[in-house]
Amino acid sequence: MHDYNDSLMNMIGESDFRPAWWLPGPHLQTLWPALVRRAPRPVTRRERLELPDGDFLDLDWTMGEMGPIVVVLHGLEGSSDSGYARGLLATVARHGWRGMVMHFRGCGGEPNRLRHSYDAGGTGDLAYVISLLRQREPTTPLACVGYSIGGNVLLKWLGEAGAAAPLQAAAAVSVPFLLDAAAQRMQQGFSRFYQAYLLRNLQASYRRKFKTQKNPPVPLQDVARLRDFYVFDDSITAPLHDYAGVTDYYARASCRQYLNGIGVPTLILHAFDDPFLLPAAIPTASELSPSVVLELSRYGGHVGFVSGPSPWQAGYWLEQRIPGFLAPHLKPATQPEPGQLMELLTT
Repeated sequence: MHDYNDSLMNMIGESDFRPAWWLPGPHLQTLWPALVRRAPRPVTRRERLELPDGDFLDLDWTMGEMGPIVVVLHGLEGSSDSGYARGLLATVARHGWRGMVMHFRGCGGEPNRLRHSYDAGGTGDLAYVISLLRQREPTTPLACVGYSIGGNVLLKWLGEAGAAAPLQAAAAVSVPFLLDAAAQRMQQGFSRFYQAYLLRNLQASYRRKFKTQKNPPVPLQDVARLRDFYVFDDSITAPLHDYAGVTDYYARASCRQYLNGIGVPTLILHAFDDPFLLPAAIPTASELSPSVVLELSRYGGHVGFVSGPSPWQAGYWLEQRIPGFLAPHLKPATQPEPGQLMELLTT
């Protein structure tokens, strides 16, 4: 395994992330930001976006009316209250940008109206939101950041859209490049803890949604029996989103096959020890378009990447690396250089 990791890093590139010595291993890296960190809580305003099919999306915006826009896509059953989303929104605001979390259907605190909600391969809502933002503000620099399943949706959409995607830049973190490999990994060792936690959240969302809707694909009293992702996705996700079954869903929705079609500058950050994905699922350099930068870390867990000399001085590397990548691409096209600005002021 080490030989494989080393050769892949040589082909792609090793990140400069260095894990906190006091958080050894993938699980502490994964759990610390989710359970211990007191993430900032920036003030947001909510926009209810009505969709053409009669459903809705909830968009949570940081305050401000001007500046580049960074759209954030959360992970499975996440929201704008997720620690990684709050941390990035606060960082975005400090840069003078506007942040917006696009909640997937049913993730804004209220069940969505239609039978289907969201899945790892459903890119239509993201395409609609990005198109709408571009119509509202044709010249505003626009970027998108996706975490975990949100990263899969983002990369798949970018690959589908190619150079026509109306973004200046994008970033994706801890992406399940091959959904089948992710489902396999979640059945191994301590990763079963994450699977159980996420499935409880999915089951609760399912019960809330179908309490008021007729003909659920699985009776409410039976949903607790769906105890792994294969069974849940085969019984619920696939039929609700027009897949033939779990095999068809995982094959069609996985983003890895779309990476060579991406046409805008895109950063992908991933750790070899991510407890949500088998390392063999990480794409190779030959699968990436020239627009993609894939940075691999030996350690970091899943949406972890915690650094710092002590628990009292913890650093959250993602909130440094992602804005650092986006910044050069988010300068307004009409922004004059210092010399040009002086000429404008003196003429």
